[in-house]
Amino acid sequence: MSEENQGLTRMMESDDNFEPTVWIENLVSILASFLADPRLRYSQGVQPNVVDGEICLVVAAWLESTDRATYDHVMEFAQSNQLKTKLDRRTGERAMQKPA
Repeated sequence: MSEENQGLTRMMESDDNFEPTVWIENLVSILASFLADPRLRYSQGVQPNVVDGEICLVVAAWLESTDRATYDHVMEFAQSNQLKTKLDRRTGERAMQKPA
């Protein structure tokens, strides 16, 4: 497994567009939760973002070892919909951080 996060893009392997806002919103909502305040919080390992100017769903590399079911669900969705994946090479404060 790569230590770099995966970015799932809207482009399918066949070069057809797959509307990103709909499927990204659906996936992050399924994986989100409410805390004490009434605000929806995204999962720390699966978050919408813009990578290289493209709307993506960023999946943390560490999610595979900490929450295998979630990782498998998201990656199987990408595979079944033929979504392209690319590495998220952001570093430092811009990179997705593993929870303490």
